[in-house]
Amino acid sequence: MYGLGPPWSIQPSLKAMVEDVGIDFDTFLDQLKDGKTDEEIAVQAGVSPKVISQFREHFEKYGIDSIMGQD
Repeated sequence: MYGLGPPWSIQPSLKAMVEDVGIDFDTFLDQLKDGKTDEEIAVQAGVSPKVISQFREHFEKYGIDSIMGQD
């Protein structure tokens, strides 16, 4: 249904989540674009592949930011 609820989301943005663990957001997006695996990104970022997997899943489900406005 359209138009139900406020024009904001309580879902955190991908940028905020990525930066919270010390990963540069633009670098992360470039790595996704370049087709790097979760393991490759995790090694470069110094985090577990599970963390990267969760970020990738969030990106694929919600995009960069899940906030949508309503008119």
